[in-house]
Amino acid sequence: MTVWDRPEPPTRPVPLDRERIVAAAVALADEGGLDEVSLRKVAARLDAGPMRLYGYISTKQELFDLMLDEVYAEILPPDRPRDWREALRTLARRTRLAALRHEWLADLLGGRPALGPNALAVGEATLSALDGLADIDTAMRAVETVGAYSTGAIRREIANVRAERATGLSKHDWQRASGPHLTRMLATGRFPALTRAVYEGADVDAETSFETGLDWILDAVAAQLTRPPA
Repeated sequence: MTVWDRPEPPTRPVPLDRERIVAAAVALADEGGLDEVSLRKVAARLDAGPMRLYGYISTKQELFDLMLDEVYAEILPPDRPRDWREALRTLARRTRLAALRHEWLADLLGGRPALGPNALAVGEATLSALDGLADIDTAMRAVETVGAYSTGAIRREIANVRAERATGLSKHDWQRASGPHLTRMLATGRFPALTRAVYEGADVDAETSFETGLDWILDAVAAQLTRPPA
């Protein structure tokens, strides 16, 4: 039985429900990451004994599942996308924006399929946009491909955000600090491709990089969807 199927216990002196528990856990994670989330700390934030939470949630993994589904409510598009490309683009963009609001989301993406009601609604909205365009296996591979790209790009961006916070150096501060070493290494002539990238390549921000890669992935998906059957 999943956490969503199990009924909540009756209310006791300190009112509790899963909604309040999840809100407290999300707040803790937003402040300090998933390592800051424990049933003890959530209970303390709610002025309740830790054992009371076990009536609502059996394990920390269940709590993470509920937190993830809470964020999927932010990812769910408010309106039905007009076509498959808009649906997949919207899913990728809204997932990225949710991860920028809740950095810990990057640590939970890419695992087993999320089964909460909001996650299922996101999956339904996305897959239904591909109805009639391809068989179900092709549609699922299309969603997985865009999801794999998004997860990787989001994790890289969040890793950079965390590095900036940990070191106190912005991207440009780090580039300036690392510049002398990199210049010496490139001057050896051993890295001609990297030299061209450093001196000739455009310096784009994270959003531009994400959008460019997303366009390329969607173009590749489009080529598969329009491919004649074998």
